[in-house]
Amino acid sequence: ALPGHLLRGLLPLLTVFRLERAEDAARRAGLSTQPIWRKLWDDVMKTRPPNSENITCWRKKFLETFFSNVLHGVLDVSSDWRLNDHHFSPLLHSSPHVSQLTLCNMLQGAVELTAQHNHKVLENLASSLRILKFQHLLSSDQSIRRSLVLLLHRLIHHGSVSQVSMYSWPVPDTVLLVLILSMSAGFWRSGNALTYRGTPCGLCREDDKAQSQSVQERAERGCYAEREGSDCENQKGPPRAPEEADACMNSVLSSPRSPLLRNQACEETSGEGPCDHTSIQEGSSPHCGSGQLSCHPILQKTRRRLKPAVGRKRRCLRRSRGPCTDPEDLYDFVFTVAREDNSGLLDKTSTTEGQNAENWTSSSPGSPCTGHAGCKKRGGPAGTFSLKASHCFRSVSTLELFSIPLTAETCRTLSNLLSSWVSLENLVLSYNGLDANISCILSGLRALSRHPDCRLRVLRVSDVFSHMPCLELVCCILSTFPQLHTLSVSFDLKNQLEGNRPERNPSCREAEIPESCLEQLEIRFPREPLHTTFLLPVLKASKSLQQLSLDSATLPCSQELRLLLEALKEFTPNLKKLSFHDVNLAEHQKEVLFLLQDPVLQEITFSFCRLFESSTAEFLSELINTVKRNSSLKSLKLPGNRLGNQRLVALADIFSEDSSSSLCQLDVSSNCIKPDGLLEFTKKLEGHIQQRGGQIQFTHLRLFQNWLDQDAETAQEALQRLKAVCSVVNDSWDSSQAFADYISVM
Repeated sequence: ALPGHLLRGLLPLLTVFRLERAEDAARRAGLSTQPIWRKLWDDVMKTRPPNSENITCWRKKFLETFFSNVLHGVLDVSSDWRLNDHHFSPLLHSSPHVSQLTLCNMLQGAVELTAQHNHKVLENLASSLRILKFQHLLSSDQSIRRSLVLLLHRLIHHGSVSQVSMYSWPVPDTVLLVLILSMSAGFWRSGNALTYRGTPCGLCREDDKAQSQSVQERAERGCYAEREGSDCENQKGPPRAPEEADACMNSVLSSPRSPLLRNQACEETSGEGPCDHTSIQEGSSPHCGSGQLSCHPILQKTRRRLKPAVGRKRRCLRRSRGPCTDPEDLYDFVFTVAREDNSGLLDKTSTTEGQNAENWTSSSPGSPCTGHAGCKKRGGPAGTFSLKASHCFRSVSTLELFSIPLTAETCRTLSNLLSSWVSLENLVLSYNGLDANISCILSGLRALSRHPDCRLRVLRVSDVFSHMPCLELVCCILSTFPQLHTLSVSFDLKNQLEGNRPERNPSCREAEIPESCLEQLEIRFPREPLHTTFLLPVLKASKSLQQLSLDSATLPCSQELRLLLEALKEFTPNLKKLSFHDVNLAEHQKEVLFLLQDPVLQEITFSFCRLFESSTAEFLSELINTVKRNSSLKSLKLPGNRLGNQRLVALADIFSEDSSSSLCQLDVSSNCIKPDGLLEFTKKLEGHIQQRGGQIQFTHLRLFQNWLDQDAETAQEALQRLKAVCSVVNDSWDSSQAFADYISVM
């Protein structure tokens, strides 16, 4: 309860522990601790964080980074007196502020977080953590994977993590990769197999107990409500209508998200057959198939009451004897999941309800069992552990895979997981070497799209080589998954050898695309010709399209761009943003002017399109006059178009007194602009603003990578005067070094 002026002087003298405790008192006194946390960052971290101008809370930024650095052993708390407080537990006190965490290399962080002494730290992360990242992973042994299982189970299945991202794994460990993917999708074996130092997961037991009680109450209410004067537990004879009771029980157990729909791996008793597991059926639980439900102890008890003649043939994992598979043997589970039969998951139309999906064994990685459907061949010390026999938990909504090669078998695993991953909203597959395996991924997405609870709305696919022409792939994806709101397809190069490139797939290109929900479409062509006729089916089906970006396309003829613009005007009435990047428009000046007249577009981007490479003063004048007359255009981006000083100065006339333009943002980055040209542009702009009585809507100017370092004094004057007019975003770019780098790679 110190006075404000005393508290203001005391705050900078506090340790991190005391400063954190004084946060509420400072807020009540109207004091901000942000400058202190910022100074702590500069003194302790000694680096400039990326996008520092966008950081709104330096307290959170510091404590989150501090947690990560301490966890990975790159920061010594004794290095600064403000960190060295005997009351301060670095991981425990900073963990509530951690919303994203990166685990690297040998997953030492996972081992540390699942240690007994960090139990409270893990509990804090379960509430605060939203994004979990893996980067530069290496192969790991069984004990490390065990720690990772415990960590993922707590943070995803019983926590708040909604996004899992993996980066830069040139030679991925298949066991580890599939383990992370499966647990991110909410799949793992029964809760009793997830132990913490030999103790089963308490959260799983609490959930199971509550859910079992709920299902038992529902079953008893529904099936025995009409039996007046008789208690269900004491009923000795069968019900008056056994078939009606069975129907009632089935309706209870087949309700969405019912815990009994979770396929559990049931142990095989001596001389008795194993528990069958049917394929996931239409309308069943998103992740769980409707397997033999007699595995569950509650169901066993109820069925004995309904049909006393049926003997008990199976026991459930959740009984005292534990799981049928060795809880330490992750290898068997991972490779069985990788070989899960796609037909039961992906092609539901070809199988009848109740038909068992084909099971695979783990006798040897990569060699599936070739037996008949429902094969129960045991092929290893741990036996068969199917994806359909796994437990169903909470799953993440965003999955990102960057620079991780995916083999055919891993793609089949991912396809299986995707087919029922209804919580997934964003999927990013970047530089995974998919090639022909993209069709396997699409199969999983096709099955997912048929699920009524599917939430996937964003799909981004990028790679070095394209397996098929970009527009064909776009058509395939949209015909498979018309519910998408955002679709991005990007490739760097065509296939290595043009002769190895597959022939055009007419079924894909000519596939009928139903009316889609697409709002944003981004296509990066590997220097392929842009054929508007192939894009037309996409545009016709995408009435809701608001953003279109075309990158690195070539225009086969002078009329192609005109056809595209006319098609956009006809079929996409809601289009607000249109972007061209690295498309040579030097010979398409009429089409550029036609586009700038569009009364609906609010943002137009010509990025590195060589717009002024061979242009005349007449074209520049027409461009300026066209923009002046367009009152709907809010943003014009012209980076990398060889604008230069003179053309920049001329662009100031867009804001003249006779202009009806509503332009708010102008991007002239990478345009060889020098300080004297920028200063002249500023003076001319100031004159127009004065003539208009200060009434101008221009708010943002972007100046990245221009030659402003050639005269620092002039550049500083121009920037100071500009900042009085609008928000200016620039950088300290070394033009001489950039030119030297350019010469060195020529």
